[in-house]
Amino acid sequence: MGEPALSDEVVDLWADRRWRLQNLYFIEDKHGNVVRFNMNLAQEKLLEDLHYLNIVLKARQMGFSTFILILALDCCIFNSNFAAGLVADTKKNAENLLKRIKFAYERLPDEIRRVVEISADNKGEIEFSNGSSVEVGVSLRSGTKNFLHISEYGKICAKAPDKAKEIKSGSLNTLAARQLGFIESTAEGRGGDFYEKTQAARRILDSGRDPGDMEYRFHFFAWWQDATYQLDQPVLLTSEDEAYFAGLEAEHGIQLSEPQKWWYVSKRAEQGDDMWKEFPSTPDEAFQAAKEGAYFGKEMRALRQRGRVGAFPYVPNIVVNTFWDFGLGDTQTIWLHQEVAGEHRFVGYFEDSGMGLGHYFAWLDKWAAQRSARWGVHHGPHDIDHRRQTTTAGQAETIKTMSAQLGFMFKTVQRNPDKVNAIHGVRMKLPGCVFDEAACSAGILHLENYSRDWDDKLAVWRSHPRHDEHSHGADAFMTFTDGYVPPVNGGSWKFTDRKVI
Repeated sequence: MGEPALSDEVVDLWADRRWRLQNLYFIEDKHGNVVRFNMNLAQEKLLEDLHYLNIVLKARQMGFSTFILILALDCCIFNSNFAAGLVADTKKNAENLLKRIKFAYERLPDEIRRVVEISADNKGEIEFSNGSSVEVGVSLRSGTKNFLHISEYGKICAKAPDKAKEIKSGSLNTLAARQLGFIESTAEGRGGDFYEKTQAARRILDSGRDPGDMEYRFHFFAWWQDATYQLDQPVLLTSEDEAYFAGLEAEHGIQLSEPQKWWYVSKRAEQGDDMWKEFPSTPDEAFQAAKEGAYFGKEMRALRQRGRVGAFPYVPNIVVNTFWDFGLGDTQTIWLHQEVAGEHRFVGYFEDSGMGLGHYFAWLDKWAAQRSARWGVHHGPHDIDHRRQTTTAGQAETIKTMSAQLGFMFKTVQRNPDKVNAIHGVRMKLPGCVFDEAACSAGILHLENYSRDWDDKLAVWRSHPRHDEHSHGADAFMTFTDGYVPPVNGGSWKFTDRKVI
Protein backbone atom coordinates (compact mmCIF):
# COMPACT_ATOMS: atom_id res chain seq x y z
CA MET A 1 0.00 0.00 0.00
CA GLY A 2 1.13 3.55 -0.71
CA GLU A 3 1.50 6.30 1.87
CA PRO A 4 -1.77 7.95 2.98
CA ALA A 5 -2.58 11.15 1.12
CA LEU A 6 -2.02 14.44 2.96
CA SER A 7 -5.12 16.39 3.86
CA ASP A 8 -5.93 19.60 2.00
CA GLU A 9 -5.43 21.47 5.26
CA VAL A 10 -1.87 20.15 5.66
CA VAL A 11 -1.07 20.90 2.02
CA ASP A 12 -2.31 24.47 2.46
CA LEU A 13 -0.25 24.93 5.62
CA TRP A 14 2.91 23.51 4.06
CA ALA A 15 2.45 25.88 1.12
CA ASP A 16 2.72 28.86 3.51
CA ARG A 17 6.37 29.71 4.13
CA ARG A 18 5.70 31.76 7.25
CA TRP A 19 3.70 28.87 8.77
CA ARG A 20 6.47 26.42 7.87
CA LEU A 21 9.12 28.58 9.50
CA GLN A 22 7.05 28.86 12.67
CA ASN A 23 5.99 25.23 12.98
CA LEU A 24 8.08 22.67 11.06
CA TYR A 25 11.62 23.13 12.32
CA PHE A 26 13.44 22.28 15.53
CA ILE A 27 16.70 23.75 16.77
CA GLU A 28 18.99 23.43 19.76
CA ASP A 29 18.75 26.49 22.01
CA LYS A 30 21.65 28.09 23.89
CA HIS A 31 20.94 25.81 26.88
CA GLY A 32 21.22 22.65 24.76
CA ASN A 33 17.48 22.00 24.70
CA VAL A 34 15.72 20.85 21.52
CA VAL A 35 12.94 23.38 20.89
CA ARG A 36 10.61 24.28 18.05
CA PHE A 37 11.96 27.19 16.04
CA ASN A 38 9.69 30.17 16.55
CA MET A 39 10.62 33.51 15.07
CA ASN A 40 11.36 36.36 17.46
CA LEU A 41 10.66 40.01 16.63
CA ALA A 42 14.05 40.56 14.98
CA GLN A 43 13.68 37.47 12.78
CA GLU A 44 10.11 38.39 11.81
CA LYS A 45 11.23 41.88 10.86
CA LEU A 46 13.99 40.45 8.68
CA LEU A 47 11.49 38.18 6.94
CA GLU A 48 9.05 41.06 6.37
CA ASP A 49 11.77 43.33 4.93
CA LEU A 50 13.44 40.64 2.85
CA HIS A 51 15.19 41.75 -0.33
CA TYR A 52 17.26 39.83 -2.89
CA LEU A 53 20.50 41.04 -1.26
CA ASN A 54 20.48 41.63 2.49
CA ILE A 55 23.17 42.91 4.82
CA VAL A 56 22.56 42.38 8.53
CA LEU A 57 24.44 44.32 11.20
CA LYS A 58 23.60 42.31 14.28
CA ALA A 59 23.76 42.49 18.03
CA ARG A 60 24.46 39.30 19.92
CA GLN A 61 21.76 36.69 20.57
CA MET A 62 19.25 38.07 18.07
CA GLY A 63 19.12 34.75 16.19
CA PHE A 64 19.72 36.11 12.70
CA SER A 65 22.11 33.33 11.68
CA THR A 66 19.67 30.67 12.97
CA PHE A 67 16.84 32.21 10.97
CA ILE A 68 18.95 32.34 7.79
CA LEU A 69 20.00 28.69 8.17
CA ILE A 70 16.39 27.55 8.67
CA LEU A 71 15.33 29.63 5.66
CA ALA A 72 18.08 28.01 3.56
CA LEU A 73 16.88 24.52 4.54
CA ASP A 74 13.27 25.47 3.88
CA CYS A 75 14.15 26.70 0.39
CA CYS A 76 15.99 23.45 -0.37
CA ILE A 77 13.20 21.19 0.90
CA PHE A 78 10.31 22.98 -0.81
CA ASN A 79 12.08 23.76 -4.11
CA SER A 80 13.66 21.35 -6.56
CA ASN A 81 17.23 21.91 -7.82
CA PHE A 82 17.81 24.73 -5.35
CA ALA A 83 21.49 25.37 -4.51
CA ALA A 84 22.36 27.04 -1.20
CA GLY A 85 25.86 28.10 -0.15
CA LEU A 86 27.06 28.93 3.38
CA VAL A 87 30.37 30.71 4.03
CA ALA A 88 32.01 31.06 7.47
CA ASP A 89 35.29 32.46 8.79
CA THR A 90 36.84 29.04 9.49
CA LYS A 91 36.42 25.53 8.11
CA LYS A 92 35.25 24.31 11.52
CA ASN A 93 32.58 27.02 11.75
CA ALA A 94 31.47 26.26 8.18
CA GLU A 95 31.07 22.58 9.03
CA ASN A 96 29.11 23.57 12.14
CA LEU A 97 26.64 25.47 9.96
CA LEU A 98 26.04 22.30 7.98
CA LYS A 99 25.54 20.31 11.19
CA ARG A 100 22.84 22.76 12.27
CA ILE A 101 21.13 22.35 8.89
CA LYS A 102 21.20 18.58 9.26
CA PHE A 103 19.97 18.79 12.87
CA ALA A 104 16.86 20.67 11.73
CA TYR A 105 16.28 18.36 8.75
CA GLU A 106 16.41 15.22 10.89
CA ARG A 107 13.54 16.55 13.03
CA LEU A 108 11.21 17.36 10.16
CA PRO A 109 7.95 15.35 9.88
CA ASP A 110 8.42 11.85 8.48
CA GLU A 111 6.10 12.68 5.57
CA ILE A 112 8.53 15.35 4.36
CA ARG A 113 11.70 13.33 4.86
CA ARG A 114 10.24 10.39 2.93
CA VAL A 115 9.64 12.65 -0.08
CA VAL A 116 12.86 14.67 0.18
CA GLU A 117 15.64 12.40 1.40
CA ILE A 118 19.34 13.07 1.91
CA SER A 119 21.05 11.47 -1.06
CA ALA A 120 24.64 12.50 -0.21
CA ASP A 121 26.21 13.78 2.99
CA ASN A 122 29.77 14.86 3.80
CA LYS A 123 31.49 17.59 5.81
CA GLY A 124 31.21 20.09 2.98
CA GLU A 125 27.83 19.41 1.38
CA ILE A 126 24.42 17.82 1.78
CA GLU A 127 22.50 16.81 -1.33
CA PHE A 128 18.78 16.05 -1.34
CA SER A 129 16.81 13.68 -3.54
CA ASN A 130 14.91 16.59 -5.15
CA GLY A 131 18.17 17.91 -6.63
CA SER A 132 18.64 20.65 -4.05
CA SER A 133 21.85 21.00 -2.02
CA VAL A 134 23.62 22.94 0.73
CA GLU A 135 27.37 23.54 0.34
CA VAL A 136 29.61 25.11 3.00
CA GLY A 137 33.16 26.44 3.06
CA VAL A 138 35.41 29.40 3.82
CA SER A 139 34.81 30.47 0.23
CA LEU A 140 32.79 29.09 -2.68
CA ARG A 141 33.64 29.35 -6.35
CA SER A 142 32.01 26.40 -8.07
CA GLY A 143 28.51 26.39 -9.50
CA THR A 144 25.70 28.92 -9.33
CA LYS A 145 23.84 29.48 -6.08
CA ASN A 146 20.22 30.42 -5.47
CA PHE A 147 20.94 31.23 -1.83
CA LEU A 148 24.14 32.54 -0.26
CA HIS A 149 24.85 33.19 3.42
CA ILE A 150 28.15 34.77 4.51
CA SER A 151 28.51 34.55 8.28
CA GLU A 152 30.63 36.95 10.40
CA TYR A 153 31.94 38.79 7.35
CA GLY A 154 33.08 41.68 9.55
CA LYS A 155 35.44 39.38 11.43
CA ILE A 156 36.75 37.92 8.17
CA CYS A 157 37.47 41.41 6.80
CA ALA A 158 39.27 42.37 10.04
CA LYS A 159 41.36 39.24 10.52
CA ALA A 160 41.96 38.02 6.99
CA PRO A 161 41.62 40.71 4.30
CA ASP A 162 42.92 38.31 1.64
CA LYS A 163 40.21 35.81 2.55
CA ALA A 164 37.63 38.61 2.38
CA LYS A 165 38.83 39.47 -1.13
CA GLU A 166 38.43 35.83 -2.13
CA ILE A 167 34.87 35.80 -0.77
CA LYS A 168 34.11 39.05 -2.58
CA SER A 169 35.49 37.88 -5.93
CA GLY A 170 34.53 34.24 -5.57
CA SER A 171 31.56 33.50 -3.35
CA LEU A 172 29.52 36.61 -4.14
CA ASN A 173 29.88 35.93 -7.83
CA THR A 174 28.32 32.47 -7.48
CA LEU A 175 24.95 34.01 -6.54
CA ALA A 176 22.54 34.09 -9.45
CA ALA A 177 20.67 37.30 -10.27
CA ARG A 178 17.54 38.07 -8.20
CA GLN A 179 18.28 35.26 -5.74
CA LEU A 180 18.62 35.40 -1.96
CA GLY A 181 21.88 36.67 -0.48
CA PHE A 182 22.70 37.38 3.18
CA ILE A 183 25.78 38.95 4.69
CA GLU A 184 25.53 39.08 8.49
CA SER A 185 28.03 40.00 11.15
CA THR A 186 28.76 41.98 14.24
CA ALA A 187 30.82 45.10 13.53
CA GLU A 188 34.61 44.98 13.55
CA GLY A 189 35.74 48.57 13.28
CA ARG A 190 35.16 51.16 10.57
CA GLY A 191 36.95 49.47 7.74
CA GLY A 192 36.86 46.61 5.28
CA ASP A 193 34.29 45.41 2.77
CA PHE A 194 31.63 44.65 5.38
CA TYR A 195 31.78 48.22 6.67
CA GLU A 196 31.73 49.68 3.16
CA LYS A 197 28.78 47.53 2.05
CA THR A 198 26.91 48.38 5.23
CA GLN A 199 27.44 52.10 4.78
CA ALA A 200 26.30 51.94 1.15
CA ALA A 201 23.14 50.07 2.19
CA ARG A 202 22.47 52.59 4.96
CA ARG A 203 22.72 55.48 2.49
CA ILE A 204 20.06 53.81 0.35
CA LEU A 205 17.84 53.35 3.40
CA ASP A 206 18.37 56.96 4.52
CA SER A 207 17.45 58.22 1.05
CA GLY A 208 14.03 56.61 1.39
CA ARG A 209 14.24 54.57 -1.78
CA ASP A 210 14.10 50.82 -2.26
CA PRO A 211 17.39 49.11 -3.16
CA GLY A 212 17.85 47.85 -6.69
CA ASP A 213 18.29 44.20 -7.62
CA MET A 214 22.08 44.44 -7.18
CA GLU A 215 22.02 46.64 -4.08
CA TYR A 216 21.84 45.53 -0.46
CA ARG A 217 19.02 46.25 1.95
CA PHE A 218 20.26 47.23 5.39
CA HIS A 219 18.88 45.42 8.45
CA PHE A 220 19.65 46.34 12.05
CA PHE A 221 17.94 45.38 15.29
CA ALA A 222 19.27 47.13 18.40
CA TRP A 223 19.45 45.55 21.85
CA TRP A 224 16.69 47.84 23.18
CA GLN A 225 14.24 46.47 20.59
CA ASP A 226 14.39 43.09 22.34
CA ALA A 227 11.78 43.03 25.11
CA THR A 228 13.78 40.48 27.12
CA TYR A 229 16.68 42.88 27.69
CA GLN A 230 15.33 44.33 30.92
CA LEU A 231 16.23 43.93 34.58
CA ASP A 232 13.87 43.97 37.55
CA GLN A 233 16.46 44.88 40.16
CA PRO A 234 17.50 48.56 40.32
CA VAL A 235 21.11 49.35 39.44
CA LEU A 236 23.01 52.53 40.30
CA LEU A 237 23.18 54.85 37.29
CA THR A 238 26.15 57.22 37.29
CA SER A 239 26.08 60.72 35.83
CA GLU A 240 27.94 59.33 32.80
CA ASP A 241 25.24 56.66 32.39
CA GLU A 242 22.50 59.26 32.54
CA ALA A 243 24.34 61.44 30.01
CA TYR A 244 24.65 58.46 27.64
CA PHE A 245 20.94 57.63 27.84
CA ALA A 246 20.03 61.31 27.47
CA GLY A 247 22.18 61.45 24.35
CA LEU A 248 20.38 58.46 22.84
CA GLU A 249 17.06 60.21 23.37
CA ALA A 250 18.19 63.64 22.16
CA GLU A 251 20.13 62.46 19.10
CA HIS A 252 18.21 59.34 18.08
CA GLY A 253 14.82 59.56 19.78
CA ILE A 254 15.52 56.37 21.76
CA GLN A 255 13.53 56.44 24.99
CA LEU A 256 14.49 53.71 27.43
CA SER A 257 12.62 52.47 30.50
CA GLU A 258 14.38 52.21 33.83
CA PRO A 259 14.51 48.37 33.63
CA GLN A 260 16.17 48.68 30.20
CA LYS A 261 18.74 51.11 31.59
CA TRP A 262 19.45 48.77 34.52
CA TRP A 263 19.98 45.88 32.11
CA TYR A 264 22.31 47.90 29.90
CA VAL A 265 24.49 49.13 32.75
CA SER A 266 24.74 45.61 34.21
CA LYS A 267 25.58 44.09 30.83
CA ARG A 268 28.18 46.74 30.11
CA ALA A 269 29.90 45.95 33.41
CA GLU A 270 30.21 42.38 32.13
CA GLN A 271 31.17 43.17 28.52
CA GLY A 272 33.45 46.15 29.10
CA ASP A 273 34.89 47.63 25.92
CA ASP A 274 33.01 45.10 23.78
CA MET A 275 29.57 46.48 24.71
CA TRP A 276 29.26 48.76 21.67
CA LYS A 277 30.17 45.90 19.36
CA GLU A 278 28.14 43.15 20.99
CA PHE A 279 25.05 45.14 22.04
CA PRO A 280 24.99 48.39 20.04
CA SER A 281 22.27 50.97 20.55
CA THR A 282 22.73 52.42 17.05
CA PRO A 283 24.51 51.28 13.86
CA ASP A 284 27.13 54.03 14.22
CA GLU A 285 27.89 52.92 17.76
CA ALA A 286 28.51 49.36 16.55
CA PHE A 287 31.25 50.53 14.20
CA GLN A 288 32.83 52.89 16.71
CA ALA A 289 33.78 49.97 18.94
CA ALA A 290 37.42 49.01 18.93
CA LYS A 291 38.29 46.54 16.20
CA GLU A 292 39.76 43.29 17.47
CA GLY A 293 43.50 43.27 16.88
CA ALA A 294 43.67 47.05 16.27
CA TYR A 295 46.61 48.69 18.02
CA PHE A 296 44.89 52.01 18.70
CA GLY A 297 41.23 50.93 18.63
CA LYS A 298 40.55 51.45 22.34
CA GLU A 299 42.38 54.78 22.41
CA MET A 300 40.44 56.10 19.41
CA ARG A 301 37.18 54.87 20.92
CA ALA A 302 38.03 56.68 24.16
CA LEU A 303 38.69 59.88 22.20
CA ARG A 304 35.27 59.61 20.57
CA GLN A 305 33.61 59.04 23.93
CA ARG A 306 35.32 62.14 25.29
CA GLY A 307 34.24 64.23 22.30
CA ARG A 308 37.81 64.68 21.04
CA VAL A 309 36.99 63.50 17.51
CA GLY A 310 34.64 66.03 15.98
CA ALA A 311 34.76 69.69 14.91
CA PHE A 312 38.32 70.92 15.61
CA PRO A 313 39.18 73.11 12.63
CA TYR A 314 42.34 75.03 11.85
CA VAL A 315 43.08 77.88 14.28
CA PRO A 316 44.33 81.05 12.54
CA ASN A 317 47.69 82.57 13.47
CA ILE A 318 49.09 79.32 14.85
CA VAL A 319 51.68 77.56 12.68
CA VAL A 320 50.85 74.25 11.04
CA ASN A 321 53.34 71.38 11.19
CA THR A 322 53.32 68.41 8.84
CA PHE A 323 54.27 64.79 9.47
CA TRP A 324 54.94 62.52 6.49
CA ASP A 325 55.44 58.96 5.45
CA PHE A 326 57.03 58.32 2.06
CA GLY A 327 56.23 54.97 0.53
CA LEU A 328 58.63 53.98 -2.21
CA GLY A 329 56.31 53.54 -5.17
CA ASP A 330 53.46 53.38 -2.68
CA THR A 331 51.06 55.62 -0.79
CA GLN A 332 52.45 58.89 0.60
CA THR A 333 50.67 60.37 3.60
CA ILE A 334 50.65 63.71 5.44
CA TRP A 335 49.17 64.73 8.81
CA LEU A 336 48.64 68.46 9.46
CA HIS A 337 49.07 69.50 13.10
CA GLN A 338 48.80 72.52 15.35
CA GLU A 339 49.69 72.85 18.99
CA VAL A 340 46.87 74.84 20.58
CA ALA A 341 47.21 75.66 24.29
CA GLY A 342 49.35 72.58 24.81
CA GLU A 343 46.90 70.36 22.94
CA HIS A 344 47.77 68.48 19.76
CA ARG A 345 45.16 69.38 17.15
CA PHE A 346 45.14 67.49 13.84
CA VAL A 347 43.46 69.71 11.28
CA GLY A 348 44.10 67.89 8.01
CA TYR A 349 45.19 64.68 6.36
CA PHE A 350 46.16 63.94 2.78
CA GLU A 351 47.27 60.83 0.94
CA ASP A 352 47.85 59.77 -2.64
CA SER A 353 50.02 57.37 -4.60
CA GLY A 354 51.97 57.28 -7.83
CA MET A 355 52.53 61.05 -7.84
CA GLY A 356 55.68 63.17 -7.70
CA LEU A 357 56.62 65.42 -4.80
CA GLY A 358 55.26 68.47 -6.61
CA HIS A 359 51.76 67.02 -6.42
CA TYR A 360 51.85 66.96 -2.60
CA PHE A 361 53.45 70.37 -2.25
CA ALA A 362 50.83 71.84 -4.59
CA TRP A 363 48.12 70.42 -2.33
CA LEU A 364 49.79 71.96 0.73
CA ASP A 365 50.20 75.33 -1.01
CA LYS A 366 46.52 75.36 -1.91
CA TRP A 367 45.50 74.32 1.61
CA ALA A 368 47.61 77.09 3.17
CA ALA A 369 46.46 79.75 0.68
CA GLN A 370 42.79 79.03 1.43
CA ARG A 371 43.39 79.68 5.14
CA SER A 372 46.27 82.19 5.07
CA ALA A 373 48.12 79.55 7.10
CA ARG A 374 51.82 79.62 8.02
CA TRP A 375 53.90 76.47 8.04
CA GLY A 376 55.86 75.44 11.09
CA VAL A 377 58.16 72.45 10.60
CA HIS A 378 57.82 69.73 7.99
CA HIS A 379 58.82 66.38 9.53
CA GLY A 380 59.85 63.47 7.35
CA PRO A 381 60.93 59.93 8.23
CA HIS A 382 64.50 58.73 7.91
CA ASP A 383 64.10 57.76 4.25
CA ILE A 384 63.90 61.38 3.11
CA ASP A 385 67.71 61.17 3.29
CA HIS A 386 67.74 58.21 0.91
CA ARG A 387 68.95 58.93 -2.59
CA ARG A 388 66.43 58.76 -5.40
CA GLN A 389 67.12 58.95 -9.10
CA THR A 390 65.87 62.19 -10.64
CA THR A 391 64.81 62.76 -14.21
CA THR A 392 68.18 64.37 -14.89
CA ALA A 393 70.45 61.81 -16.56
CA GLY A 394 73.25 60.60 -14.33
CA GLN A 395 72.10 62.47 -11.23
CA ALA A 396 70.49 61.33 -8.01
CA GLU A 397 69.16 63.42 -5.15
CA THR A 398 67.58 62.82 -1.78
CA ILE A 399 63.95 63.58 -1.09
CA LYS A 400 65.10 66.25 1.37
CA THR A 401 67.24 67.93 -1.29
CA MET A 402 64.53 67.74 -3.94
CA SER A 403 61.99 69.17 -1.46
CA ALA A 404 64.28 72.06 -0.54
CA GLN A 405 64.56 72.98 -4.21
CA LEU A 406 60.76 73.24 -4.23
CA GLY A 407 60.74 75.46 -1.14
CA PHE A 408 59.92 72.85 1.52
CA MET A 409 62.59 72.38 4.19
CA PHE A 410 62.37 69.09 6.08
CA LYS A 411 63.61 67.89 9.44
CA THR A 412 64.53 64.20 9.47
CA VAL A 413 62.88 62.06 12.13
CA GLN A 414 64.71 58.87 12.96
CA ARG A 415 62.29 55.99 13.40
CA ASN A 416 62.18 54.22 16.71
CA PRO A 417 64.07 51.00 15.90
CA ASP A 418 61.61 49.00 17.99
CA LYS A 419 58.18 48.98 16.32
CA VAL A 420 56.49 47.86 19.53
CA ASN A 421 57.92 50.88 21.35
CA ALA A 422 56.86 53.15 18.50
CA ILE A 423 53.30 51.82 18.76
CA HIS A 424 53.40 52.33 22.52
CA GLY A 425 54.51 55.91 21.90
CA VAL A 426 51.37 56.54 19.83
CA ARG A 427 49.21 55.12 22.60
CA MET A 428 50.83 57.45 25.10
CA LYS A 429 50.32 60.54 22.93
CA LEU A 430 46.77 59.91 21.66
CA PRO A 431 44.94 60.98 24.87
CA GLY A 432 46.40 64.48 24.38
CA CYS A 433 45.19 64.76 20.78
CA VAL A 434 42.04 66.04 19.11
CA PHE A 435 41.04 65.36 15.50
CA ASP A 436 38.94 67.36 13.12
CA GLU A 437 36.79 64.52 11.81
CA ALA A 438 35.79 66.19 8.54
CA ALA A 439 39.37 67.06 7.57
CA CYS A 440 41.04 63.92 8.89
CA SER A 441 38.44 61.21 8.18
CA ALA A 442 40.76 59.00 6.11
CA GLY A 443 43.63 59.30 8.59
CA ILE A 444 41.35 58.55 11.54
CA LEU A 445 40.14 55.45 9.72
CA HIS A 446 43.75 54.30 9.32
CA LEU A 447 44.53 54.80 13.01
CA GLU A 448 41.40 52.87 13.99
CA ASN A 449 42.28 49.98 11.67
CA TYR A 450 46.06 49.70 12.01
CA SER A 451 46.23 46.12 13.23
CA ARG A 452 48.27 43.13 14.20
CA ASP A 453 48.62 40.48 11.56
CA TRP A 454 46.44 37.39 12.01
CA ASP A 455 47.93 33.88 12.00
CA ASP A 456 45.18 31.82 10.42
CA LYS A 457 46.94 28.52 11.11
CA LEU A 458 47.43 29.11 14.84
CA ALA A 459 44.30 31.31 15.17
CA VAL A 460 46.20 34.00 17.12
CA TRP A 461 47.22 37.60 16.56
CA ARG A 462 50.89 37.93 15.62
CA SER A 463 53.12 40.36 17.48
CA HIS A 464 53.90 42.46 14.39
CA PRO A 465 51.62 44.80 12.41
CA ARG A 466 49.95 43.88 9.14
CA HIS A 467 51.21 45.86 6.15
CA ASP A 468 48.08 47.04 4.38
CA GLU A 469 46.32 50.23 3.25
CA HIS A 470 46.28 51.51 6.85
CA SER A 471 50.04 51.22 7.46
CA HIS A 472 51.20 54.46 5.84
CA GLY A 473 48.70 56.67 7.64
CA ALA A 474 49.76 55.12 10.95
CA ASP A 475 53.46 55.44 10.07
CA ALA A 476 53.02 59.13 9.28
CA PHE A 477 51.45 59.55 12.72
CA MET A 478 54.48 57.80 14.21
CA THR A 479 56.61 60.47 12.56
CA PHE A 480 54.75 62.84 14.89
CA THR A 481 55.07 60.71 18.04
CA ASP A 482 58.71 59.83 17.33
CA GLY A 483 59.87 63.29 16.35
CA TYR A 484 57.75 66.20 17.51
CA VAL A 485 59.01 68.43 20.28
CA PRO A 486 57.03 71.57 21.25
CA PRO A 487 58.51 74.99 20.34
CA VAL A 488 60.59 76.70 23.00
CA ASN A 489 60.75 80.39 23.93
CA GLY A 490 57.79 81.52 21.89
CA GLY A 491 58.71 79.97 18.59
CA SER A 492 62.27 78.60 18.49
CA TRP A 493 62.32 74.86 17.94
CA LYS A 494 64.05 72.30 20.12
CA PHE A 495 64.99 68.89 18.68
CA THR A 496 66.12 65.83 20.58
CA ASP A 497 69.52 64.40 19.80
CA ARG A 498 68.11 61.04 18.71
CA LYS A 499 64.89 61.84 16.99
CA VAL A 500 65.30 64.86 14.79
CA ILE A 501 68.24 65.86 12.64
